[in-house]
Amino acid sequence: MIRKAVIPAAGYGTRFLPITKALPKELLPIIDRPTIEYIVDEAIKAGITDILLIVSSNKNAIIDYFDYNIELESILLAKQKEEEYHLVRNIAKGANLHFIRQKEQLGLGHAVLQAEAFIGNEPFAVLLGDDMYVTEGTPAIKQMMDAFDKTKQSILGTMEVAYEDTYKYGICTPKEEKKGPLVELKDVVEKPDIEVAPSRSAIGGRYILTPTIFEYLKNQQKGKGNEIQLTDAILRLMKKEKVYSYDIDAKRYDVGNKLDYVEAILDFGLQKDDLKEGLKALIKEKAKDL
Repeated sequence: MIRKAVIPAAGYGTRFLPITKALPKELLPIIDRPTIEYIVDEAIKAGITDILLIVSSNKNAIIDYFDYNIELESILLAKQKEEEYHLVRNIAKGANLHFIRQKEQLGLGHAVLQAEAFIGNEPFAVLLGDDMYVTEGTPAIKQMMDAFDKTKQSILGTMEVAYEDTYKYGICTPKEEKKGPLVELKDVVEKPDIEVAPSRSAIGGRYILTPTIFEYLKNQQKGKGNEIQLTDAILRLMKKEKVYSYDIDAKRYDVGNKLDYVEAILDFGLQKDDLKEGLKALIKEKAKDL
C-alpha cells in the first residue's frame, strides 16, 4: 500500500521569469488556488497520508501557504466570513505535510534522493509540481497506485506525445506490444533527439517507485543537462527489478508551459458558477477579433 508521496518543488521556474524571481512557480494561481494545491489534493484524494514537499531556500512562501494563518482566520471569523474562513483553514486537509530543503538544485534525481529518510523502506509516489491532472473519475496517481497493487514494481505514468515533442520528455520503450494501459518496459531515455526517439510514450510527471531507487540515486552520475536525472537511475533499476509504464486516463496541463497554464485558467474558470457566463461572453467577444 502506498502511504507516502514526494512533491519536488525546488526548481527555479525559468520559463516564467521574471515573476518567478519573487514568486515560486508552484504558487502561480489557477484563478484563486495555486497549482501546487491541486497536486497536493490529487495525492490526498488518492489516499496518501504523508506528503513531503521538497523546496529551496527562496521558497518559504510555499511553506507559509500550507500553514495556518491565525491572524487572518481571526479577522475572517470576527467579520463573520465563515465561507472564507473554511477556505483558508481547510487547505490540504486530510494529510500530514512535511518539508525539506534541497540545498542545491542538481536535478530531479537529486531532489528525490532528499526524500530517502522520509520514505524509509517502502514504495512511494512522486508527483511533479509542473503537471496537473484533472479527471472526474479516479485521480491520476491513484490509477497508478491501483496498478502497483498488481505489479509490486515501479511504474512510470505516461502519455502519448507527438514525435516532434519527444525531446522534452523521458521516453519509454515497451518490452512488448501494448494491450492495455499497463506494460513492462525494456528501456527509458531522457529527452532523446527527435530522430532517435524510441517511441511516443512520454513520462508525464507521475511515478510510483520502490525504495530500491535510492541505491542508484546515491551514486548516479550527472546526465542530460548536466543534472542527476531520475530517468537514468530508473534505467539502472531495470537491471534489478521490473519497471512498468501506465497510460494515465486524465486531462494533463503542463503548467510550466505558458500556453497550458492559460488553458488551465480558462478551463477552471469555465467550471466556476460565478465566472463561467461572464468568461464565455468575454471569450466570444475576443474571438470576434481573431
